[in-house]
Amino acid sequence: MIRGLGIGDWGKGKGEKENYQLPITNYQMTNDNSFGITAENVDEVIQRRSHLLKSIEPAFNEFCQTTLQVEPEVMLHTLRELWLPLAINIASQRQKLGHPLIQGILGVQGTGKTTMSQALTLILQELGYHTVTLSLDDLYKTYSDRLLLSQQDPRLIWRGPPGTHDIDLGLNLLDQIHQSQSPVVIPRFDKSAYNGAGDRTTPEVAANVDILLFEGWFVGVRPIDPQAFDHAPAPIFTDADRTFARDMNSQLENYLPLWQRLDSLIVLYPTDYRSSLLWRKQAEQKMIASGKSGMSEQQIEEFVHYFWRSLHPELFIKPLVNSPQWVDLVIEINSDRSFGNIYSL
Repeated sequence: MIRGLGIGDWGKGKGEKENYQLPITNYQMTNDNSFGITAENVDEVIQRRSHLLKSIEPAFNEFCQTTLQVEPEVMLHTLRELWLPLAINIASQRQKLGHPLIQGILGVQGTGKTTMSQALTLILQELGYHTVTLSLDDLYKTYSDRLLLSQQDPRLIWRGPPGTHDIDLGLNLLDQIHQSQSPVVIPRFDKSAYNGAGDRTTPEVAANVDILLFEGWFVGVRPIDPQAFDHAPAPIFTDADRTFARDMNSQLENYLPLWQRLDSLIVLYPTDYRSSLLWRKQAEQKMIASGKSGMSEQQIEEFVHYFWRSLHPELFIKPLVNSPQWVDLVIEINSDRSFGNIYSL
């Protein structure tokens, strides 16, 4: 297990190789190869990362300032220690695979899966791999279909739980990408349509896709033993809660063909799943402060608890991060949203 890859003090006037050398040496002492660093290739890794850092600097600065709306210095630590080595690792997998790679990224609300996917896309493009992103949200059923679904099952008060996605749409796309078909049509979803209920919007046409980053709050999550709900954690309290949780668990069976198309799965794993409630509150407060409308604290709690009742992180994600047959890499997310330990399974 590694505690960050510590890639030096880039941009502060010190020699880059010197900055890289000490952290990577410390990394070697952990005897972990999550990102493929060995005593034999450490010098090559240093040189490659140094060159890549320089080449992506202009695009990364623009990404931080326009997309993330933060100064680049704020994100340099994450770039050096996580995004850069992770992108190199994904590129290496794509090269070995010999056909387009479908990389799954699982992360509950607030873990930064979308931001990470955007950053990885930027780096992978610089490495010469045409990379596109697909969110699980992009596979939602149409507004009219979801309206009908909610009439059939009034418990589906929000989009997002298992059963609200068009699985065949996803399967067709993933199969086309694996088969190197070009161009492919990437579905897109507009969350603002129908007063926030959302609907499909103009799809994206992509040619010669090398890597697809498929991210979502339950990408790769698998059904569990229904008996686990007999003594489930909060907020699964009532018989109705347990029935809903069991029904969502059953719905996951329909998603297994999607997960079977994944070539690799990364999990962004909060050290405390309850942090996602705090993160959501912070996000809403930020929206309100900027003059936009947002949910009240009570509405936020109801919203987050709804998704915990549907697929509780303690029941579904905690066992997954100990399952090497399904997961390749785990990135722990601390309560302050920084990343912690990184380990391969």
